[in-house]
Amino acid sequence: MAKCLNIKKDIGFFICFWFLGIGSARSQANLSKFHITGYSQGTTYQLTYYAEDSVITQKQTDSLLGCLDRSVSLYKPTSLICRFNHSEEGIMIDKPFRELIEKAVIVNRATSGLVDITVKPLVDAWGFGVEKSVATPDAEDIRNILLHVGQDKIWLEGDFLHKKTPSVQIDLNGIAQGYTVDLLGGFCESRNVFNYLAEIGGEVRVKGTKPNDEPFRIGIEAIDGNDINPGPLRRIITPGSGAVTTSGNYRNYLKVNGGQVAHIIDPKTGYPTHNEIISVTVWAQDGISADGFDNGFIAMGVNRTLQFLADRTDIGAYIIYRKPDGSIADITSPVFKTFIDF
Repeated sequence: MAKCLNIKKDIGFFICFWFLGIGSARSQANLSKFHITGYSQGTTYQLTYYAEDSVITQKQTDSLLGCLDRSVSLYKPTSLICRFNHSEEGIMIDKPFRELIEKAVIVNRATSGLVDITVKPLVDAWGFGVEKSVATPDAEDIRNILLHVGQDKIWLEGDFLHKKTPSVQIDLNGIAQGYTVDLLGGFCESRNVFNYLAEIGGEVRVKGTKPNDEPFRIGIEAIDGNDINPGPLRRIITPGSGAVTTSGNYRNYLKVNGGQVAHIIDPKTGYPTHNEIISVTVWAQDGISADGFDNGFIAMGVNRTLQFLADRTDIGAYIIYRKPDGSIADITSPVFKTFIDF
């Protein structure tokens, strides 16, 4: 078994980012480019960093992400999260699991309950989870499932995560990949690497620059009128240091009764969200915050999201949405606007 590295996110839909200019950096001041790619959490990851030597290896990053998988992956039956979901009253959890729970509680409160990790039974019922449903849930199914959904159904005491009833189950996929890029970034910095780009499943964390002070740039794809196929790049951003994540309904959806059902479930109603937002790209100072809020902003809708972000300097969003006449438009919060190149 791989040893977990000591350092101080199921298959999600592919996020629409292109990383611009990663392969064009030139050496300066004895810095060389190193690029690591691998597979974790049902998707691919990459780490590009600049250093004098290869102080970070794929074996190390695979070990780091393997430890996280053994903690919170729903695809590993022996993981801590699967053990919790099948437990009667809860279990002892480790540090990554606890940090994710603590952040999930903060985001739940900030979004008035629109982001809720106990939504897993609803996600499964609608066919988006690891455990696929054979039929679309009806109103009675939803009412019964909602009895076991809600942030008040779980609580932490030290490292013990309690559940109110055996039927309570959690899903951390909406926040785990953001946390993962934070882990990769933290590992870089523990090795005195301060110029890097870490990405998993489209969720990104960057710090510093490429050689010659060239910034990391990230492209955001345009979406066509059917919300399905990505088009040319709609925007290019230079986020400096921080994290960028995206959530949207245009890739991960199901066809139900001739219509599209989105994968983002409203934990209050039990039904998929349905509003004008097509996608939200979020910048925050860390990945766990950006990833934690992006689904919540989709559930909030355009106006509530912009109100939430109006005076925030620690988090911002770029929203692609459908206008009442069916045309596609975009809008940004104040802090995100400062990152846009075009």
